Amino acid sequence: MASFTNNILKLLLLLPALSLSRTWALDSSQSSSSCHSSSSSSSSSSSSSSSSSSSTSSSSSSSSSSSCSSSTNSPDYSEYLAYIESICKTTPYPEVCLDALEHSIHEISTATSPNNTAYYFHYTLKTATNESRKLSTLLSKAGILNNIIEKQRGTIQDCTELHQITLSSLQRSVSRTNDVPINKRKLADARAYLSAALTNKITCLESLDSASGPSKPALLKSINDTYKHVSNSLSILSSKFGQNISQNGQNNRRLMDAGVPTWISKKLESRTRMLESEYDPSKVLTVAADGTGNFTTITDAINFAPNNSNDRTEIYVKQGVYEENVVIPSYKLNIFLCGEGTDATIITGNRSVVDGWTTFNSATLAVSGEGFLARDICIENKAGGEKHQAVALRVNADFVALYKCSIIGYEDTLYVHSFRQFYRECEIKGTIDFIFGNAAVVFQSCDIVSRMPMSGQFTVITAQSRNSPDEPTGISFQNCNILAEKDLSSSVKSYLGRPWRMYSRTVYLVSYIDSFIDPAGWTQWSNDDNQGLDTLYYGEYDNKGPGSSIDDRVTWSGHHIMDFLDTFNFTVSQFISGIDWLEKSPIPCEFWVN
Repeated sequence: MASFTNNILKLLLLLPALSLSRTWALDSSQSSSSCHSSSSSSSSSSSSSSSSSSSTSSSSSSSSSSSCSSSTNSPDYSEYLAYIESICKTTPYPEVCLDALEHSIHEISTATSPNNTAYYFHYTLKTATNESRKLSTLLSKAGILNNIIEKQRGTIQDCTELHQITLSSLQRSVSRTNDVPINKRKLADARAYLSAALTNKITCLESLDSASGPSKPALLKSINDTYKHVSNSLSILSSKFGQNISQNGQNNRRLMDAGVPTWISKKLESRTRMLESEYDPSKVLTVAADGTGNFTTITDAINFAPNNSNDRTEIYVKQGVYEENVVIPSYKLNIFLCGEGTDATIITGNRSVVDGWTTFNSATLAVSGEGFLARDICIENKAGGEKHQAVALRVNADFVALYKCSIIGYEDTLYVHSFRQFYRECEIKGTIDFIFGNAAVVFQSCDIVSRMPMSGQFTVITAQSRNSPDEPTGISFQNCNILAEKDLSSSVKSYLGRPWRMYSRTVYLVSYIDSFIDPAGWTQWSNDDNQGLDTLYYGEYDNKGPGSSIDDRVTWSGHHIMDFLDTFNFTVSQFISGIDWLEKSPIPCEFWVN
């Protein structure tokens, strides 16, 4: 019996993964080394042995306690394990993080030094990708044989579509961070991809909320468990990993004496960039409702456009009212939709939550294809305020920009869902939360117009839904006009924004704010809900107009009166990496606050 016990103890010492106890991993007071865990395990084993073998077991345990790190049969992972602990303790789900890295400790130790955070990030991301593939299989079965019963049309479609985008985002995050050192552009890309993935999870859960069926509990558990790995990956990338790979070590907020960011090249020192778009009719697809073009519907033109094209596909939409719900799928890249003016080219729909659609699927124009551009088009949802959530435009794609467009609705007009977006000289109209979502988005020189809501309602412009301090997302208004339609009653309270999620982030910079905005400026999510008031970031800088006074603004700790340096983090150049993708677009922009 004693011999058997000794063999068991030797076997335990040969299994390095078992040298990390969960108590040691989560409690820094017990994190001296992996040998501590091993000796604890040995003591536990000896106490459960028979009395005849107790002396032998105690001797083995003591020997393990004093010399396990010098064992010729067991590698010393103590430095790796200590560094893993320090990383995982800072993540939202430390135990999940530890589980993922424990299984790869031998592979990591043979590939790199103990403190190479990049490797730990990649293994966490690898786990997230593997678990996401399993979730894809589960989602593919969700709609079969009433496994999930939809109350709102599009629930399973929402989750399936969003999860495919998540898989792509994870794969792209790996490719952007494979080479070390990583420049800031690649780091920003990876953070944008992972943040979008987490937003996809929340949107899917919102859609599933009203659903039922026998598979719902298992599906919800799988979604939540899978995205814990995504959340941990973003956390690692945003903290230690991001700090370690900074190439120049400079403070991004430091400015040159002339007021130009140090890292902006001289060729961009003119304040504004615009490449005039000259159309070659032989290379442009034409849509005309009267039959004089290549297509009579925008949807037909989109379907005809090449898939996954690196070249821009220009679609010219002639004057007309196009009653269709247009979808730009994720595989339709670099589509450029150009109309003849917001009074002439109009896309209209009337889907709403009241009529059985999910908010995500209610959009008149839904953009999931990266690199989408639009100009001189009106996008409208005519469902009306009584139909509640009814989206005119939804964007969940990277590097999307709109110029001189009108986006018109009531509640939930513009869904800036995820990734990086830019709006220039656009008009956005609505009543409640009419610019909402979790993209990193900049509005420049836009008219933001509040409309008369239903009786008993107030108006609020933004409902930003940043859910983690690691997400590089938020809404930035720069040089915009905050206005109201003439029939908006003075008895209706109107606000700049309210927090949809705990870390909601919205700023108004050098904008005109009219008198209809309540002196408090901002409001809670609901009267009895104080969520996020200490963790949100609501900022104002150098605004003008009768509604811009900060004297009676809310006193939340999350509300900030900004200085010039604060604004730099919310500019086109910094907030949405605009220099990298807007310079070559046919859309003007200012890269920083003047």
